[in-house]
Amino acid sequence: MFITKKSLSRRTFLRGMGVTVALPWLDAMMPALATPVTAAALAPTRYGFLYVPHGVILDRFLPSTVGADFEFLQILKPLEPFKRQLTLVSNLTGPPDNGSGHVGAASSWLTGTSAKRTEAEDVRVGTTVDQLIAKQVGQDTLFPSLELATEDLTGLIGSCDYGFSCTYLNTLCWSSPTTPLPMEVNPRVVFERMFGDATSRERHLAHMREDRSILDSVRQDATRLSQGLGADDRHRVNDFLDNVREIERRLQAAERQAQTSVIRQPQTPIGVPELYDDHVALLFDLMALAYQADITRVSTLMFGRELTNRTYPQAGVPEPHHAVSHHQNNPEMIEKHAKINTYHMTLFATLMEKLRQTPDGDGSLLDHTILHYGSGMANGNVHSHNPLWMLMAGGANGLPGNRHIKAADGTPLGNLLVGIAARAGIGAPRIGLSNGMVEV
Repeated sequence: MFITKKSLSRRTFLRGMGVTVALPWLDAMMPALATPVTAAALAPTRYGFLYVPHGVILDRFLPSTVGADFEFLQILKPLEPFKRQLTLVSNLTGPPDNGSGHVGAASSWLTGTSAKRTEAEDVRVGTTVDQLIAKQVGQDTLFPSLELATEDLTGLIGSCDYGFSCTYLNTLCWSSPTTPLPMEVNPRVVFERMFGDATSRERHLAHMREDRSILDSVRQDATRLSQGLGADDRHRVNDFLDNVREIERRLQAAERQAQTSVIRQPQTPIGVPELYDDHVALLFDLMALAYQADITRVSTLMFGRELTNRTYPQAGVPEPHHAVSHHQNNPEMIEKHAKINTYHMTLFATLMEKLRQTPDGDGSLLDHTILHYGSGMANGNVHSHNPLWMLMAGGANGLPGNRHIKAADGTPLGNLLVGIAARAGIGAPRIGLSNGMVEV
């Protein structure tokens, strides 16, 4: 038997002057003797963890029914089109409240344990489940994981919450119990980490003035590669490069605005859009590109920092989020908090739709991804850490959908984290204060 088909390496890159662009999965990357079944197995699983601060209005979110075909209340409604790829786990118990309030919410969400009370540098909490996964699946990618956020308050030091270090609020991710990972807010920095050309601020500005894309320097390589591809693969490569170019165009527009705006915050890094919606959309697009090109398989995004005073006039809430979360059972404030919750869920739905529309292997990126969306705060009004919940969305690793799993009373959050690790193929007998496993 003669085999004449040659497969393209999954680690194929387009190269230009100071630029390296990884490619999405192509049919040409399928081994010569691969079948549709083995092709599906070749598509890597991606993992995403997305955090919202200050909890949600639970009676506008949690369904009363358990199992399949649960109802979608106000806050969850934006995800109803994805019900077949959605699992909701509820009734989890966070670590014991040691007076940590907001710190306890952020630091326990992916660790399942309580933070050490300290205002100094001797912070300690636990290794986060995203990093446990990254250590197993991230060794074959450019970045084991990406950590993204919409607010940069790393300049705050000392105590931020009742004797707890600000470090606990500035990140969700810990590579060890004592090693917090910084979260990047500037899409331009993320873009250049992924695709190259990471030079000085002066270089950024010169690049902006020239109004040229980094893809100009890989155009010749892309043309050469496309000549040897089938029609479907050529279409995928062109769509992928168009997406990269569009992201850079939006970054350049944001930079121009940052340079010319009469009213702007001096602390705002160049490349960060003025509007929150645009900022989140850019970070979502970068996540999707990183998944598509196999630059990373694990990412984390913080919609907002605990204690954030961001306002959401675009959602009809001009008051600061933190103040709104302390609604004191005022119906008007409860309604405003529910609007913020619904708005965040609507943004999350746009990411799911983007992944669903992006081809990958034998299906879509959403088919090969598990997104985890939640909060370490249950009731922001009283700083309660239970009952907690988490949404799991996507179809990777055989994750069933259309399910509401209500854990038994007193089930530690860590039990779900053990289940998430197990779904990723990691034997993690104990995470945080776990005493078993929630099978997902």
